[in-house]
Amino acid sequence: MQILMKELFTSDVGLMSFVVIAFTLGMGVYYTRYFLKHVRDDSAQHRDR
Repeated sequence: MQILMKELFTSDVGLMSFVVIAFTLGMGVYYTRYFLKHVRDDSAQHRDR
């Protein structure tokens, strides 16, 4: 496991992989929060009619 972590954080390919993984996870969190917020807003707007 230690060799894998060293490879991930020290080599060019490992760093690019880490950046892509972090970006993808960040995008997932952003879109989840975005969709939940808009569903909540639409539900509230529909309820108020």
